[in-house]
Amino acid sequence: MNRWILEATTPDNPVEQVVHFKDKVWEWFTDENMWANMLFSGLRILLIIVLTRVIIKVVYGIIDRSMERETRGRLLAYSRRFSTVGGLLKNVVTVICNFVMIMLILSEFDFNLGPLLAGAGVVGLAVGFGAQSLVKDVITGFFIIFEDQFAVGDVIQTGTYKGTVEMIGLRTTRLLSSTGEVHIIPNGTIVNVTNYSLANALAVVDVPVKIERGLETTIALIAEALQGIEERNENILAYPNILGIQSMNTSEYVIRIAANCQPNARDAAQRQIQSDIKQALEKQTALEEAEAERKARELEAQAEEAAGAVGAIPRRQVAAAQEGEKGEN
Repeated sequence: MNRWILEATTPDNPVEQVVHFKDKVWEWFTDENMWANMLFSGLRILLIIVLTRVIIKVVYGIIDRSMERETRGRLLAYSRRFSTVGGLLKNVVTVICNFVMIMLILSEFDFNLGPLLAGAGVVGLAVGFGAQSLVKDVITGFFIIFEDQFAVGDVIQTGTYKGTVEMIGLRTTRLLSSTGEVHIIPNGTIVNVTNYSLANALAVVDVPVKIERGLETTIALIAEALQGIEERNENILAYPNILGIQSMNTSEYVIRIAANCQPNARDAAQRQIQSDIKQALEKQTALEEAEAERKARELEAQAEEAAGAVGAIPRRQVAAAQEGEKGEN
């Protein structure tokens, strides 16, 4: 009996199957509750997207205003640093807001977010353990930029590497050494940094002088040679200070000179000081040699005159004797 009823209710005719399918489709299209739910879900999804965009724009504005206050009146290098920090904060805000937006949209489609969030947490934990060095590099790079440790164009030394900073990234820092090598250093390995570009440098020059030279004369010569050096070389900020004798032995003594100079301009300032002193010493040596040669010529002329005078006396005596003999005759 039941089998007969089942066979009677099951449409064996293909036409009847098509008609039954059309009825199902029509019923689905005319389902008011389904369309109402879809409409409200669509409106909620649109509202979520709009609110996410508004929140992102508002946070962007707060970050921009904060960075503008921090960079007002500062140098371009500092502005670049704060711009980098601002861009990083904006990226973090964008990722977080978009992630929350996607989760809310999925909830509108009746997705079970519990297993999804748990799976994402497990994946994030696995990635975190597998990329510890990468995470360390990124965090260290963020604090290098945020704490203003160094900037592009600064000369720094970290470990055994020294050079000019060409690029600061969240993961690596690129240095150009004075001899042309490019060092790419992971930020996580940067522990101690010596920055040569933050404060004025002190150029120190030691001038060896022969022990025979007088101290006061040599100091006066050096002082005269260094007059106007701050105008000849813009790296030197003020007239150098002649400190006096630094060391001494039986053959020479050393006079130390110190000068304040621009950051990272110590070598240029020292070269200028050494060049000026060397030229002054060469000029003084040439004058001394010329004076010694003049004195030598004068002594030679005096010796010749003296020798001529000694030779002239016998000749006068002979001439007088000859004149006497002629008178007797």
